[in-house]
Amino acid sequence: MAAHARAGRPNGFNRIGAGEKVLRYTLLALVLALTVSPFLWQLSTSLKSLHEDIYARTPSFLPEQPTFANYLQVADTIPVWSYAANSLVVAVIVVAGNAVGATLAGYALAKLRFRGAKLLLGLFLSTLVLPGEVTIVSQYVTVRGLGLADTLLGVALPGAIGMLNVLLMRTAFQAIPPEMDEAAVIDGATAWQRLRHIGLPNVRGMLSVVTIFAFIGAWDDFLWPLIVLTDPKNYTLTVGLQYLNGTFTANPRLIAAGTMISFVPIVIVFAALQRFFFRGVEEGAIKG
Repeated sequence: MAAHARAGRPNGFNRIGAGEKVLRYTLLALVLALTVSPFLWQLSTSLKSLHEDIYARTPSFLPEQPTFANYLQVADTIPVWSYAANSLVVAVIVVAGNAVGATLAGYALAKLRFRGAKLLLGLFLSTLVLPGEVTIVSQYVTVRGLGLADTLLGVALPGAIGMLNVLLMRTAFQAIPPEMDEAAVIDGATAWQRLRHIGLPNVRGMLSVVTIFAFIGAWDDFLWPLIVLTDPKNYTLTVGLQYLNGTFTANPRLIAAGTMISFVPIVIVFAALQRFFFRGVEEGAIKG
């Protein structure tokens, strides 16, 4: 009985002192303040009326008279909903491309045996070394050669399959014990059946991560849409919001409202998928 009690009690290496707890929570609070404060300040600015002085020496954090007039004025000034729809189309194409393409490529590199697999993996790794600015000219030449310049498909195409996402999915598939695939092969399962019944149920957590970051990357991208798109009706939200920065430089309330409009979909997507992410990680554990 005493031995069992000692076994359940943390030893000296695992025991956390009161001072260390205070330090940990202090650091967490500092990181939280640094990451959340800019967002809260933008939200506060977007809700302030024209009668409030946001350039005061000691500006008020909370709006004195909160109003949604700035959001309405953004919608009256630029076709913000049309720009948001364009961004959504691009994001859907990028997410679908990464969810399907990265999954298939990652499974092939992890579980299938074919000639040139190591060379192909080396090429994938080499692309991660190059910054995006190095290949952006060749990307534009390729997209223009395909006749996709100034189209939403041309914006989405380069990000439809991310090399990093392929490697992440490969790592997730490699974590599956090879004995499970060998048993399925003995039972006569094809590669597609092994992917569907063995692979996908065990990588849902990583697939959720790929989906979330693919959406955020496509929604927040600014440089590539700015280069590809020339017709204002095809602008994505990040490019279209620059009109606010040029037209209303004396009124940062509208700029803050536009920023919040572009930020809300990211919050919605993350809030909707985070439970699938954590549940996928738990269900992805291989049970004996």
